[in-house]
Amino acid sequence: MLCQRVCQFGQKLVRRRPLETRGGSESHLARCLSTMDLVALGVGSTLGAGVYILAGAVAKDKAGPAIVICFLVAALTSVLSGLCYAEFGARVPCSGSSYLYSYVTVGQLCAFITGWTLILSYVIGLLVLGASESALVTKIFTGMNLLVLSFIFLSGFIKGDVHHWKLTQQDYELAKSGSNDTYSLGPLGSGGFVPFGFDGVLRGAATCFYAFVGFDCIATAGEEARNPQRSIPLGIVISLFICFLAYFGVSAALTLMVPYYQIHSDSPLPQAFLYVGWAPARYVVAAGTLCALSSSLLGAMFPMPRVIYAMAEDGLLFRCLARVHVRTRTPIIATVVSGTLAAFMALLFELSDLVDLMSIGTLLAYSLVAFSVLVLRYQPDQDLRKNEKTEVEITEVKPEPEASSLASVPEAGNSKTLKSLCNPINTIPTRKSGQTVYGCALLLALLLTILCLILAQWPSNLFSGDPLCTTSAGLLLLLIFGITFIIWRQPQNPTPLNFKVPALPVLPLMSIFVNIYLMMQMTPRTWAQFGIWMLIGFAIYFGYGIWHSMEKTNDEQPRASSSQTADKSVPSAEFPHRK
Repeated sequence: MLCQRVCQFGQKLVRRRPLETRGGSESHLARCLSTMDLVALGVGSTLGAGVYILAGAVAKDKAGPAIVICFLVAALTSVLSGLCYAEFGARVPCSGSSYLYSYVTVGQLCAFITGWTLILSYVIGLLVLGASESALVTKIFTGMNLLVLSFIFLSGFIKGDVHHWKLTQQDYELAKSGSNDTYSLGPLGSGGFVPFGFDGVLRGAATCFYAFVGFDCIATAGEEARNPQRSIPLGIVISLFICFLAYFGVSAALTLMVPYYQIHSDSPLPQAFLYVGWAPARYVVAAGTLCALSSSLLGAMFPMPRVIYAMAEDGLLFRCLARVHVRTRTPIIATVVSGTLAAFMALLFELSDLVDLMSIGTLLAYSLVAFSVLVLRYQPDQDLRKNEKTEVEITEVKPEPEASSLASVPEAGNSKTLKSLCNPINTIPTRKSGQTVYGCALLLALLLTILCLILAQWPSNLFSGDPLCTTSAGLLLLLIFGITFIIWRQPQNPTPLNFKVPALPVLPLMSIFVNIYLMMQMTPRTWAQFGIWMLIGFAIYFGYGIWHSMEKTNDEQPRASSSQTADKSVPSAEFPHRK
């Protein structure tokens, strides 16, 4: 009896939402956003005021002129997650972003964790930026911001000096002797283009990665885009490309205009224009900073009410939060609660204590989206469940030959299982192949987490040739490659989409690995704060969400009718526990 209750409770935690819209009904939200609106939303959210500060801070102390490589590495890393978001945007054009994606594939508990961490990320963004603005105003401010960044890019190539990318000790001593008290010199390192070595490039890339956080807000607009299957993938890819060009251009211009060790950390670009004798350009930079802040307002405020709305509509949060305004057709209650929650947390916490929490929530969401893409691509279509019943009937019609073959050659069972994993017979996904990929993906996530833990906590032991660390890492890599090969051999779903992630399963696994590795860089204090936030979320989920979930009512209502139809089409021995 107790075991049965535990099993039923476990089944509630892994309930999945159907891929299609419930009841086939249209969205309650207004479909008014074009592809250009989504691009402006993504660029505005990602390319905030940090572009005017981050490049200087990283170039001065971590990477030097090689900051352009840091942004390239960070952009490629973000593209891995962006491609996964793009496929899901084409496959599941609904509000909720990675929350909905994980609900469709992983299950209800993981979906709630994802949505709850996304709320945390967006709340922290609100603490920095403020309230919501319209898509039209966002496009105007984003366009002005890009114009200012283009001016900075061109100025750097006009007034810049290529010698600043190959500085020596002599240049450093000369600058040191002629320096004044207006700024302090940073470290020289070894000079040249990569003064702080490969480690500096990696540390700089880890910091620059967070400059690309924000494009996922495009995925929350699935129910408000006019053509979400097309505009969401295009919006994500185009916005990431524009942001990379902007970051790359600004960092290159900055390090060409000023020696990296003379960059002013607090206001790098205004001081750079002073250095080259273009003092009036400081006002252009100030205007660009204000435009960047304004364009980031919608990027911070837009997605959070949509995630809350999606969770409330599913019953995981209080249903009143899903109320939509009659005239504007926007989630009005969720928007008000978002602003109130942001103000409350701004009153209680210092912003510096919460910034890393945003990174954890975002990286966790990115990882779950990559996992979801990996799993869902190998699952059979949900509208082909009749084929699964046919498979069950076939297995029941042919029990004797299977039994006799297994009895005659019992030792061939393991070899046949391994052969079926590496060389599946079917060319389209089945329920068995889907379950195989699901289990292998879970195991891969665990193995990648252990590998990232070793790389993050004991890197010196690993690279110095410590036998224990080296052997453990080697075994982990061997298992990872073997399980990846098994997934690669399984049949993929042939459903046509406007966009699909290429090179499956390698790209999603690379995204998961990078995201987990960056999460391992967080301090214990940050993990403790994240744990407290999750405890609050679990209290809401187990106290309310699990009992009011839409999937709970969907499971209970059709159970009798589905069992009756199953009894008519499938032998009764298949469902011995049902009446």
